[in-house]
Amino acid sequence: MPYENLADFLADLQDDGELIRVPAKVDRDLEIAAITDRVSQAGDGGPALLFENVSGTSFPVAANLLGRTRRICRALGVADLQDVANRLLGLIQPSLPEGWLEKLKMLPQFSQLANLPPKMLSTGVCQQVVKMGRDIDLAELPILRCWPDETGPFILRGQIFTRDPESGTRHVGNAPLEIRENLTALIHWTPHDRGFVNWQMTRQAKKQMPVAVALGGDPLHDFLMALPLPTDSDPLLFGGFLRDKNIELVTCRSNELQVPAHAEIVLEGYIDAEADLQQAGSYGSRSGFYTPPQSHPALQLTALTHRANPVYPATIHGRPPRESYWMGRAAQQIFRPLVKLFIPELVDINLPRSGCGRSICFVSIRKSYPQQARKVMNAVWSLNQLMYSKIVVVVDESVDVQQEEEVWFHVAANVDPQRDLMHTQGPADYLDHANAVAGVGQKLGIDATCKGPEEGHSRPWPKPFQTAAEIEQLITRRWSEYNLDGKTS
Repeated sequence: MPYENLADFLADLQDDGELIRVPAKVDRDLEIAAITDRVSQAGDGGPALLFENVSGTSFPVAANLLGRTRRICRALGVADLQDVANRLLGLIQPSLPEGWLEKLKMLPQFSQLANLPPKMLSTGVCQQVVKMGRDIDLAELPILRCWPDETGPFILRGQIFTRDPESGTRHVGNAPLEIRENLTALIHWTPHDRGFVNWQMTRQAKKQMPVAVALGGDPLHDFLMALPLPTDSDPLLFGGFLRDKNIELVTCRSNELQVPAHAEIVLEGYIDAEADLQQAGSYGSRSGFYTPPQSHPALQLTALTHRANPVYPATIHGRPPRESYWMGRAAQQIFRPLVKLFIPELVDINLPRSGCGRSICFVSIRKSYPQQARKVMNAVWSLNQLMYSKIVVVVDESVDVQQEEEVWFHVAANVDPQRDLMHTQGPADYLDHANAVAGVGQKLGIDATCKGPEEGHSRPWPKPFQTAAEIEQLITRRWSEYNLDGKTS
């Protein structure tokens, strides 16, 4: 079912046994994050949490909301993620273009696949309480400090709204917001973020840049931030397609941007084009390491609005498995049909947990000609959300890339390091501390497919073996006769 607000989602999670309420008094400084971290380390992601009694604030804190696949399905209103993938495939398959140039032309038009544009309202529940200028008190929000060496509290779950200053196109993204003082927050954008590009363009034009940050509301909105949508598409248009319902927006009180009308909390403000960047602190990133100190633009807050009884939604970054890992896995499954537009030989793809959901990419392909694996490696690195993959491993279609051990087995079995490794250089994750230069890094492609003589393998390639199917059936039928019950099956 579609959710207009976070309260309805929480109520459904509780009815399903997917939410645990924490009545004990807890601290926003480190304690909530530590509790959430321990819960989210469960093999299946753990339950969602609602901290009802947070020190120094009347706002409850919801955490780990989308940290389990079935809760993501509930947020999307589907029984299985494949249902969403099939809808997307049904949209693009009938008019699947021929040729790579026509496929490239589809990307700017991707936002047009959704025929349900956002709907403007004159007012929204996100503005039931309005505080302007000096009346803003960020201390009333339970903004978390998650890890010991973080320099201060960070908002990690914000939906950051900006506009292209030339085209007026709306962009919605996510980046950590470091709270510096009561009316200032540093936005930890990287140069790959569309918000950063909009800020650069606005700064060159010597104009103020309006920014709005929405928290909570329909849980779909947070999931949209994890999707590998084309750069120039509006996530709210795609959200309308997923919901089969117009997403309702309301105009901010202190700038001209529009935000979800049913959000829990909204921060509004401007970035001054003439202001110097400020030295930011470190925070615990999705990689499991602290980020290096860098300079970032300062958002000067002009308004804080929220529902009458808001819930503050929080997330915890760190080494998987955590909430962002499960959201990333869901995004992979949903967008596999789109990836196959550009890599038609692709069978399956996995950004495994060992690579924090972005540094390593496993791809299985239907191989039909020599060096096809290298073509696929380059195709992977050319796609926007996959360009951060430091290591791309390509295997044959018979290999299940969702099983990490199986992939590495075939790497060990099929790879000649002199012949099958490909090195290149390209854009890299700015948060990757291993690169000597931020945003630029070496990449490694590993061809773990079977080889033929055209690829320099002169000997016959051996055939893998396994137990005959009829023997498997036989021993399964007779297992109780072997006196092995309770030992294995």
